[in-house]
Amino acid sequence: MRPLKRCPVHPGEILREDYMKPLGLTVTRLSEIVGVSRKTFSKIINGKGAVTPEMALRLSRAFDTSPDLWLNLQKNYDLWRAEHASSAWKEVKPVVYLTARS
Repeated sequence: MRPLKRCPVHPGEILREDYMKPLGLTVTRLSEIVGVSRKTFSKIINGKGAVTPEMALRLSRAFDTSPDLWLNLQKNYDLWRAEHASSAWKEVKPVVYLTARS
């Protein structure tokens, strides 16, 4: 798999642009549908909160998608951000290398 050069889109943006806007759903209405607070939903669609496994189940039920869709979107976003936030992880030596030298 080729590394991504730019940050993947946050799942909240996909939720807002590809699901909420076309269906005319407000944050308030969608939070009622999935049974979470408006504040929780607002954080997600504004990229300030993460899609948790529980939220992925709720979104998959509401939009007839798989929970994996939402979790993979979040995972890809989080991994890219972690990879680019610091390079300290690159200093970790592979275990195979360490045990072969013993």
